[in-house]
Amino acid sequence: MADQQLFSEKNEYDLDTVRRISENVAATLAAIGEDPNREGLLKTPERVAKAQLFLTQGYQQDAAQILQSAVFEETYDEMILVKDIELYSMCEHHMVPFFGKAHVAYIPDGHIVGLSKIPRVVDVFARRLQVQERLTLQIRTAIEEALQPQGVAVVIEATHLCMVMRGVQKQRSVTTTSSMSGPFLNNAHTRAEFMRLIHSSD
Repeated sequence: MADQQLFSEKNEYDLDTVRRISENVAATLAAIGEDPNREGLLKTPERVAKAQLFLTQGYQQDAAQILQSAVFEETYDEMILVKDIELYSMCEHHMVPFFGKAHVAYIPDGHIVGLSKIPRVVDVFARRLQVQERLTLQIRTAIEEALQPQGVAVVIEATHLCMVMRGVQKQRSVTTTSSMSGPFLNNAHTRAEFMRLIHSSD
């Protein structure tokens, strides 16, 4: 299944996969006491199947390939930060969404990457069943491996619907995770500058 094209940018889906997921969704609807043949639910299994494939399309994407397609030699050696990257993912424990923003910075060591590739890498890993801790580390690791920079810093701030809609039901809770390397980890000044920049409103 890993090498099968389940979803394309043209919203074309593998029909056999859609059928199999739809059958399971219909069975779930019946199990919770609904009627899958009710007018309002007739197309729901198919819609859910396609939505799931869209929301997990990261399994069919390669973060390394995306980054390596736009790596350039450059002598710039100061911090590069892309902040407030919108992020939408699904908790692997309950398969309900968590969403928020990612802040990603790196200090080059001879190579930079096209700025648009960083949000794309965030999406590659976010569009999978995830835990926020792993997602944070995966983004950092992908950038490290592709660019071999002096250091990388990733901070994610997200609201988890598994905490808001169920469980402890704390509507205002936000989870923050970070993963840092190089000067971001070992140099207090660099780390403080990064944190100041991501929380700056300018």
